[in-house]
Order: sequence, then C-alpha cells, then structure tokens
Amino acid sequence: MGFFKPLLAKLFAKYVRKSILRWSSKPIETQYKVFKTLIDEASNTQFGRDHDFKSIKTYHDFIERVPIRDYEELKPYVDRVVTGEEDVLWKGKPLYFAKTSGTTSGAKYIPLTKESMPTHVEAARNAILMYIAETGNSQFVDGKMIFLQGSPTLEEKNGVQLGRLSGIVAHYVPKYLQKNRMPSWETNCIDDWETKVEAIVEETLPEDMSVISGIPSWVQMYFEKINIKTGKKVGEVFKNFNLFIFGGVNYEPYRAKFENLIGRQVDSIELYPASEGFFAFQDQQNEKGMLLQLNSGMFYEFVEANHFFDDNPKRLTISEVKIGVNYVMIISTNAGLWAYNIGDTIEFTCTKPYRIIVSGRIKHFISAFGEHVIGKEVEQALQDATQGLEVRVSEFTVAPQINPYSGLPFHEWFIEFENPPKDILELAKKIDASMQKQNSYYYDLIFGNVLQPLKISTVKNKGFQDYMKSIGKLGGQNKIPRLSNDRKIADSLSAQKLLK
Repeated sequence: MGFFKPLLAKLFAKYVRKSILRWSSKPIETQYKVFKTLIDEASNTQFGRDHDFKSIKTYHDFIERVPIRDYEELKPYVDRVVTGEEDVLWKGKPLYFAKTSGTTSGAKYIPLTKESMPTHVEAARNAILMYIAETGNSQFVDGKMIFLQGSPTLEEKNGVQLGRLSGIVAHYVPKYLQKNRMPSWETNCIDDWETKVEAIVEETLPEDMSVISGIPSWVQMYFEKINIKTGKKVGEVFKNFNLFIFGGVNYEPYRAKFENLIGRQVDSIELYPASEGFFAFQDQQNEKGMLLQLNSGMFYEFVEANHFFDDNPKRLTISEVKIGVNYVMIISTNAGLWAYNIGDTIEFTCTKPYRIIVSGRIKHFISAFGEHVIGKEVEQALQDATQGLEVRVSEFTVAPQINPYSGLPFHEWFIEFENPPKDILELAKKIDASMQKQNSYYYDLIFGNVLQPLKISTVKNKGFQDYMKSIGKLGGQNKIPRLSNDRKIADSLSAQKLLK
C-alpha cells in the first residue's frame, strides 16, 4: 500500500495537469463560458429579475445592469437568504454560510452552494497534484498531514449550516486522506486557539509529519511550541516534513524565521482561498505568482486600484489586464455574488497563463499625505532591507504618525523581531530607501520635506499575539493588517504596553 498511493497520486496528477492546461491555454473562451453559464443559471432568481438577466447578452449589458457592490451593499439580498428565502441570489438555498468577521455591520454570511462548494475542495487538491506533476515528489502522501484551521463544528441557521470556511472544508477531506490527516476531530473542535495549538503539538510529536499547512503566523506559533517542548528544530523532529502549504498572507516576511525554526529549506505551495471563492494557487515552483482559477464558476473583473474610488471606474475583463498594475478584483460567482468587491488588490505577474500575486487590501493602505502605500510595497521593503542579514522578523505593521512630539510626520513601523538587527537605525534607513525606490509619491514627500524618513518601534516578544488575543482574533484565519491609514493598532500596542 505504501508504494500504491504515491503511484496513484502521480497518475492522477498527470490527468489533472492536462485538464488545467486545457482551460488555462484558452483563458478568454473559458471566462466567456463561465459568464454565460452564471447569467443563464441565475436569470430566474430575485437578483436576476431585479437586474434583468434575461436581456443580458454581452459583458457591456452586464456592466450597465449590475453595479459593483461590497458586502454592505449586497446585504439586503444576503439577509433574505439568511432568513431562509429561496432563489434570491442563486437558485434554491445555499448548502452553507461561511461566517466571517470584520465589516461595519458585524458578521458576514457568505453563501456556499452545491455548485460552488466543490470548487473550493478541487482547487486545494489540484494545488498539491500540480506540485506532484511538476516535481515527481509524491512520497509525502504516505505521511501524516496537518491543516491548522478553524473548528469544524457547525451551527444551523434557518435550515442552512453555518461555520468558518476552513471548518466547513474539513467535512470534505477525501476518504483516502482521512487516515493521514491531523489533528484529530476532537482537537480540531477546540475553540481556544492557544489550547488547540498545545493539543496539536501533543498529538503530532510522535507522528511522521510530511505536510504542514496553514496561515504562516499561526503555523509559526505551532513551530515555536515544538521548538520549546523538544529543544529541536522542526525539521529534526519531523524528518520527512518536506512540504509547507500556506495562504492568507505573503510568506516572504516569514521565510527567514521559518527556515530557522525548521532548520532547513522545504518546498512550499501558496494558495489564495477565501470564503467568497478559491481564487488561485501556485502551479509552478519556480514561477512568481499563482494560477488564477478561470474555470471554477467565477467570472472576474478588474478595476485599477488608483481609480477605484472614481465616480465611474473602468471595469476590465481578463483580456484587458496588464502585468504589474495594481487592480481591485471583482467577482461574480455560482454562489450568488454579483460584481462583488472582495476587498483584495492583486497584480498580474504573467498572462500566459494568467498568474497573480495578492498586493494588499483596498482598505489597507497608507495615504495620510497622498503617498498611496500598499501592502506589497512594505513587505518588499522589509525583504530588501533584511537581505543577507541575520535579522528575523516575527510580525509587523505600519501606521502614519501625523502628530509627532517633534519634527515632521513619518511612517511608524511596528516590528516584532525574533533576531533583531545590530543597528536598528541602519535597518530603518534601508527600509526607507526601498520605500522611496518603489513608491514615487513617498519619495517626493521625503524629498520635499513633507515627511521625515520612517522610524521603527520595537514590539515585545509575542506582542502581536497578545494584541490579537485582546481583540478576540487569535488564531484561525485572522491576521495582522500590514498597514493602516489610522493609529488604532498602533495606539492599542502602546496602551497595552506591548512596545519595548
């Protein structure tokens, strides 16, 4: 059996790779088919009738009838679905609601339908199969695999099951992986994140772990507890651990710290899952960016981020995008989201096939002085500045300091170091130089003496974890915003005495 599973995985990987190459080599045709199917399938829903879907023949018709909306604007329809009404946004009732937090109205209820649910599962599976097809490495399928995720315990709301996306997906683990999967169902159901991670450490230490998956900041917590408990590197404890699967944030700021915790390099696969859809995954180890899922029941539109808040911003299809431009991604899906702004910004790294990176959040930026700084820029600046240094960063966030005690305003970087620099002022200079190089607005503000160069404030060990715990967002899919245009996080860190 030990030989049989890896062999089957290789054969299945070849089959899936051919299927993906078929649609990814015909991107415009693929998206047109998805668009047409979505409009046809939803034409008799309440949303379809309200927006005259039956008369939509072209993309131009769609733009005229369906404006871009965020969750707040779509909420009147979602509320009707939540009360149990059928045929509102999509035919019938959803299978689930993925519950997420963070909007002005409290919890968000994102519908998952019988048409959309399989695409979440297939994309995660296909990411692993594409890795096997490329590298030939399939031995890990015989080892134990851990997925750090939310509780799979579900509630019910008017006949529809409700839970966190990662908890819902836990119900769809294929039978052939269930024996390999960790942690146990009981441990996965623990709500308190710190208690859960302790239990996961106890369960996994005796096992032959080959794949570890989760949001980097929370996997880091798991790795640190293993280091403390055993006094060994993770790679020594789990000798066959050779694949790290992650999503939710850019891995690069964590890479040096992870390699130190593991004690060696391991292959990694980046995913781009969200409650609204599984949008992309890394399909090649040596290519930058993730393959956009054009054949998964989602029709994509893109708006240049710099023009997103204009009165009537231009909406683009996949055929009109350019490499290196920062776009807000808009989706219409077979879960009943229509011209929906998920809040993420992306950039294309390639158009043959279409690959993307997540560059930030349209609401997470700094532009207190018109500088338009985005997440990708601060992550790149930190990476540039620490290149070749024995500096390891655990976590960081950036905020504007508009009213300093003295001197000009500046950007304040709150950094928690695992291994701090010998000269923190020199590191700040290097970060600032990279920011000026990347962002011409920022350069002009420094050069024109509107801003002074950035300053670093050091956060105590585990300070960001303590902050997340204080706001009830420790663990799961929650993560620290890379930047804010206000000082809510900055002031909390200071008020809680989490700064050194």
